[in-house]
Amino acid sequence: MSVFQRLSMIFKSKANKALDSVEDPRETLDYSYQKQLELLQKVRRGVADVATSRKRVELQIQQLEQQSGKLENQSRAALTQGREDLAREALTRRSGLTSQIEGLREQHANLQGEEQKLTMAAQRLQAKVDAFRTRKETIKATYTAAQAQTQISEAFSGISEEMGDVGMAVQRAEDKTAEMQARAGAVDELLASGALDDVTGTGPRDDIQHELDQLASTTGVDAELERMKLELGGGNGGSATPQIEGGNGAGNREGS
Repeated sequence: MSVFQRLSMIFKSKANKALDSVEDPRETLDYSYQKQLELLQKVRRGVADVATSRKRVELQIQQLEQQSGKLENQSRAALTQGREDLAREALTRRSGLTSQIEGLREQHANLQGEEQKLTMAAQRLQAKVDAFRTRKETIKATYTAAQAQTQISEAFSGISEEMGDVGMAVQRAEDKTAEMQARAGAVDELLASGALDDVTGTGPRDDIQHELDQLASTTGVDAELERMKLELGGGNGGSATPQIEGGNGAGNREGS
């Protein structure tokens, strides 16, 4: 295969692909149907023309038959008046009209047969056109439905891709949220244990100070618990001192 043949084939294939992309089968079917209607119209026009010609021949035959009848009457009248020569002339003319009438009748029969053929052809063509129209509308409806289904499928495909991206974004957001919550919990634990300084406090704190604070808090709680026990004991027996500090002071004075 030569270079020019390959180029020609490539060009034709490209052109065919481009035509396929812009061609709408529905428009092609409508165009074909329109052409068939035009052909049917031509056949019907031919039938009408043949019928018109047949009708003209019929009128000519009627006119010649009327003339033939008139000549026959004239020949009879001439014989009654003893004019055999006029009667012969009338019969001679009538004979010429008879041959013309026979020719016209033969032509009329031919036209009538042609008219019948064209009428049957028009009927068959009409049936084919009707069948093509039904098939055309069916194909168009099927094509339209398929086109709509394709568009819907493509739309769903696009939505699925977008939803996949959204799902990935949501997953990433959930992962980041969980990570931030874990970090916040870890920071709270470190602050509570004293391993991490609280920058919002009034001053720097170390582990020794933290232990002292906890010890002071425990001592205060123990003292308050002892005071409540003494108050409860004084209310039941009346021998206990209401306050821990007062009892301690009296004992100190007596010892001194």
